[in-house]
Amino acid sequence: MTGYSDDTIRILVSTDNHVGYAEGDGPRSNDSWRTFDEVLRLASEHDVDMVLLAGDLFHENHPSRNAYMRVMESLRKHCQGDKPCAIDIIGDQTENFLGYFNRANYLDQNINVSIPVFSIHGNHDDPSGADHTAALDLLHTAGLLNYYGHVQEVDKIHVKPILMQKGSTKLALYGLSNVRDERLFQTFRQQKVTFFNPANSKRDWYNILSVHQNHTPHTDSSYLPESSLPDNMDLVIWGHEHECKIDPRTNPEMGFRIMQPGSTIATSLIPGEAEPKKVAILNITGKELEVETIRLKSVRPFVYRDIALWDDKHMREVASKADNLAQVKAYCKKIIDEMIHEATQDWIHRNQDLLNESDERIEPPLPIVRLRVEYTAQDGREFKVEQNQRFSQEYRDRVANINDVIQFHKRRTTRARVRADEPEGPGYERDGAEEVKVSDLVRGFLQQRTLRLLPQNLFNDAVTQFVEKSDKKAIDLFIEDNVSLQVQSIVDLGRDESADEAEEEIREAMAQIKAQQEERFRKGEIKARAGEKQRILPRPADWDSDEQGAWEDYPGAQAGGDDEDEDPEDEDVDIEADDASARGTNRSRGRGSRARARAGRAATTSTRKTTAAKKAPAKPATKARGKRNPIEEESDEDEAMIISDGDDDVHMANDDEGGLFVSQASSAPSRPPATKKTSTRTPASRSATTSAATKARQSTLSFGTTPSSSLATRGGVRAPTRPREPVDDEIDDDDDAFEPVVPVARPRRR
Repeated sequence: MTGYSDDTIRILVSTDNHVGYAEGDGPRSNDSWRTFDEVLRLASEHDVDMVLLAGDLFHENHPSRNAYMRVMESLRKHCQGDKPCAIDIIGDQTENFLGYFNRANYLDQNINVSIPVFSIHGNHDDPSGADHTAALDLLHTAGLLNYYGHVQEVDKIHVKPILMQKGSTKLALYGLSNVRDERLFQTFRQQKVTFFNPANSKRDWYNILSVHQNHTPHTDSSYLPESSLPDNMDLVIWGHEHECKIDPRTNPEMGFRIMQPGSTIATSLIPGEAEPKKVAILNITGKELEVETIRLKSVRPFVYRDIALWDDKHMREVASKADNLAQVKAYCKKIIDEMIHEATQDWIHRNQDLLNESDERIEPPLPIVRLRVEYTAQDGREFKVEQNQRFSQEYRDRVANINDVIQFHKRRTTRARVRADEPEGPGYERDGAEEVKVSDLVRGFLQQRTLRLLPQNLFNDAVTQFVEKSDKKAIDLFIEDNVSLQVQSIVDLGRDESADEAEEEIREAMAQIKAQQEERFRKGEIKARAGEKQRILPRPADWDSDEQGAWEDYPGAQAGGDDEDEDPEDEDVDIEADDASARGTNRSRGRGSRARARAGRAATTSTRKTTAAKKAPAKPATKARGKRNPIEEESDEDEAMIISDGDDDVHMANDDEGGLFVSQASSAPSRPPATKKTSTRTPASRSATTSAATKARQSTLSFGTTPSSSLATRGGVRAPTRPREPVDDEIDDDDDAFEPVVPVARPRRR
């Protein structure tokens, strides 16, 4: 692109691309990645120096393979090439990029990158699992994208910029990836967020900050106030909010400008999503900024209207009729037809150049329309309406959102809201059912019911992780941690009181623990413990699906699954030893206990015999496991409760206060991570009750919760205790040196 000096840094800005959204929804399955591809194509056509994304590149924090493939395809197609990047990075890049490849991809001599892409993570593609890995980590490691703005400690946040220079223009690029709003609010209030400035000539740098937080206050603390940000910023790029307000505005109090690009795809049917979708190109020369906005053409047309039937004079007369369903339906259909025509004409107008250049006839895409109808009547009259989805199905060949074209609702006449953060009704009758958050639903549910044992805000967080992050263990871990904590508090109480006094004291202790947990959560000191991300391992070659069931249903098929904490020999432990353990703990191990009992009756194989059988796999002993019942008890071993100070912490940073940065405001000393472990009994109690022979084997077997050293380094599935002898027709001369892993137990039906 000509017309710009060698000192001008050109940056294309976009946010909330949500690649993967509605990818299983027929007409809309390709919308998200098609628009993302247009964004990067515009970057290439306008010859920008870099692309800046402000979070939520992916719609989920564990994207599908198709979503990964589409993003990688676009990045390679539009951002790689022989054109050199004119921007230099100054200083130590390890301050900004984590992992082995701790520098920008375009500085890697093994990769030809013409347009580098820099991105923070949002609330949809945030790090998850025990290793706190984000989807962006994979793209960064692959050299396709530069993932920066990591938050390593949520109670002491250090924000260090990437220092860039092109000619005489110097750019300090700050990034603050998404942190739960309430927690970030507390951290700012406690003055534990530190922004670092370049050490020399601070006034010569143009400072840009990318954030991904609530911009509008939904509650007193569930947003990021603009006044919390440092006043030395020149431009703040605000992600997370989907309404396009891309023209920069100035905050008169702080002095910096704010840009809210909005999303590139509509993920909810609300008025803000119906605004035209745009991207911006920033032209920075010295301390001067020019902004070009470009409307995206590939976005599916979306028209939204909100009407009240009672406002129409003719419909007020219709309300007087006993059976007015047909008239109400006809009135709504007429409006929807107008909306479809409006959406189609809008798309044709935006894509006139494409239509003129193409030799083939191009049909406009099916539009998205949403008509919200209030059918409240007065004076004893009423409007008859049809069920929303049934009405919408009549437009299945004319619109893309075939299930929610219309939404009938009545004006609320119940009591006014007591609290500002109280939800507004079932589905909560907001601007659209899609806008309702899981946290709002849980909060509304808990207002009608009281939890006497479990902390309510932690429960809300656990349910949100279960639904929005697909963390299947979130609720189980939440209940396990908090019940264990309450039980321990009861055990610690004195036992000299009478029954009535003891019961009252127990209730007070439980209420106190509950209140303490809720307060610690409000301060951001703890969160609901996240379970490890489940990954299905490759199916072993000798797995018989007909006899053993689906491999995916077997617990050992999941890397990091339930079986990792169990001993690899659990299925072969002597029945007498297992009974001794059961007597010691007054309950069974759960998984495998019945199988061991049946195995004992079938073959009475001891642990010593099992060991002998392992030495001679060619002649295995009689199988000591019987068929499992379809339903078995879960393992009820108590695990230690771990309270984490971090929301999405990766690891502790070793900050260097010297070098190129100076701290703008020194943060208060951080307290050490608060960890508290409670358990009603130690996992070692099982080994304490086993026989002497079993104790002798514990040099090679682990009966505790610590993973056994015999586990595969990356797989999470153990070597078999008794490898089965292969049949002649199963032997393949082309097999490599690695043997397939054979599970030690039959799959448990879920």
